Amino acid sequence: MSVKDRIKAQVAAFDALARPWALRSKWHGWAYEFLLFGLKQAWACLFGGLMIVLLVGTHLVWPDDLPLARYDFLVLAAIAIQAALLLTKLERWDEALVILIFHVVGTIMEIFKTAQGSWVYPEDSLLRIGDVPLFSGFMYACVGSYIARAICLFEIRYIHYPPLWTTWALALLAYVNFFTHHYTVDIRPGLFAASALIFGRASFTFTADRTPRRMPMLLGFVLVSFFIWAAENAGTFAAAWVYPSQQDGWHVVPIGKMGAWYLLMLLSYVLVTLVHPPVRAVPAARPAAEGVL
Repeated sequence: MSVKDRIKAQVAAFDALARPWALRSKWHGWAYEFLLFGLKQAWACLFGGLMIVLLVGTHLVWPDDLPLARYDFLVLAAIAIQAALLLTKLERWDEALVILIFHVVGTIMEIFKTAQGSWVYPEDSLLRIGDVPLFSGFMYACVGSYIARAICLFEIRYIHYPPLWTTWALALLAYVNFFTHHYTVDIRPGLFAASALIFGRASFTFTADRTPRRMPMLLGFVLVSFFIWAAENAGTFAAAWVYPSQQDGWHVVPIGKMGAWYLLMLLSYVLVTLVHPPVRAVPAARPAAEGVL
């Protein structure tokens, strides 16, 4: 039996034990659904969660005299995590390919941004391109991994999903603006407005237990961006990278940075739709075959 099959069997066994309690009342049912929601979110965050643990853990206990640089260890550990996800079939090869694309896209931006002084990586390492240690690309890969895993785990389906070309145009403009705003007008406010226009009518259903729940896509995007911003605070606390304002001591990353993560998350999400095309939610009262939008 594969690792994935063993996990499914353990989940089924847990559900068989907990289901009678959940069926006792509505409150029990809601509590159990909330528990499953949290467990599925944690499982979707597996790659990102492990990377945060590694960032903070190595910051607290890494010996100064160790021949292996901390950043290089993080690169090797990230590769090992990615390999384990693929070997255990917890991540598909086509998902890994799209995540790799986002990894490369993120690394290119990192090289440009560090050259502009937007942030720095204060420690030495061998596995790096210019001033950018290679583990940084895996932080972007974590976002793509989460989105791909969450779509499957929560059986996400869409209502009023916008035309695909509009989402690609928005993602491309957002990425280009990360470079061009250093030399010309920052169109970020316009991009936020465009995202509201494009996704304003769209919502999605997600299933934590048995009942599909509905959420506006914009709210989902904002919530994901907030948690990425929270993870970034853990990363800067661990001195994995440092903003200019943090050179004299760590402080919370300004909430305004969440806007940048919102746009980068949109780019990651659009890339993931290459392997998980948006699927229309089927009305409960009128079942129909699911169709790719």
